[in-house]
Amino acid sequence: MGLPFINSQAKKRDQIVAIDLGGRTTKAVYLQRKGGGFHFLNYAVVDAPCYEKGFSTEVLSEHLREVTKALGCVKVRAVTVALGVTDTLFRQTEMPLMTLPDMRQMLRLNAKNYIQQDAPDHVFDCFVSGTASPQAGKGLEAAKSAGGAPKAKVMIGGAKKQLIDNVQAAVKAAGLVPDQVVPGVIGPANAFELAEPEAFAKEVVALVDLGFKNTSITVLSSGEIALNRVVAIGGDRLTSGLAEAMSISYNEAENIKIGMPGEVQQSLDPLIHPLGRELRASIDFFENHADKTVSQVYVSGGSARSEHILQALQIELMVPCKSWTPTGFLQVALPPERLGELEQMAPQLTVAVGAAATAF
Repeated sequence: MGLPFINSQAKKRDQIVAIDLGGRTTKAVYLQRKGGGFHFLNYAVVDAPCYEKGFSTEVLSEHLREVTKALGCVKVRAVTVALGVTDTLFRQTEMPLMTLPDMRQMLRLNAKNYIQQDAPDHVFDCFVSGTASPQAGKGLEAAKSAGGAPKAKVMIGGAKKQLIDNVQAAVKAAGLVPDQVVPGVIGPANAFELAEPEAFAKEVVALVDLGFKNTSITVLSSGEIALNRVVAIGGDRLTSGLAEAMSISYNEAENIKIGMPGEVQQSLDPLIHPLGRELRASIDFFENHADKTVSQVYVSGGSARSEHILQALQIELMVPCKSWTPTGFLQVALPPERLGELEQMAPQLTVAVGAAATAF
């Protein structure tokens, strides 16, 4: 289930580097294809200078050099970059069944007809769901032979062309090759498909990714994305609110939020409530329209490391909530002293792992 904006690779890579450009930290993973599986060679979580200095090609290129150096992948040049939810758009709709280049052209000329908003100067890409897919090379002719005007269920991703150009320029300036640029919002679903294949294919679940400024919720129903929504509440809102309520510094509040001494629960719970209410509304919308019930919520992101936040969300959503490990399908090749650290950091790597999955 990939959705790249650009895809320059001619063949599948043996080594894969994926970089998730987050709001406050950048997360990156370094994977290797080996035999019939994939090895997890390294990861990095690096403070994002863009958070403080603003976006520029020069700042981003220097940051990418720092990230790849931290990964220790000096021989790997091709990278996949995942863009944040505020820099991209993601929609699902029906479109006439045609080739992907024709779909992209149709969106460029008349995006509002399919995504219900004007999107001038955007780059679009599509992924056709189901078996009657142009990607398979057979769906179009089969649909034509059936007569009528066939349509397909299509996932659409988009971003401003200037942003895509800037990212590619920064990647090249860092001495790297922009292999793919992908919308980060698709990352959790891609990673979940590989890490939890049974639940992905057979169950109705919600994936909640707690980001810095925003939280995304994706409802999966038997292997299909049934709903996707972004809520403008993230870990930063929880940390800032906790710092204000307790008259402590931001960094102190962040550490307490994750460590969760019992005395801060009273201050934190009212901050979690608005997020839980918005996520519950999304689940209610899906359940009422699809006549299906979400059986489990899988939570990722930095705040997913807090057991109390998971418990508080479970109370709000009235659905079992748990964190999950996007690296579960990978053979981890890290020094023993880093294995415990990876267990703690894994929920933050979900988007990066999902972005890497588009290159598998």
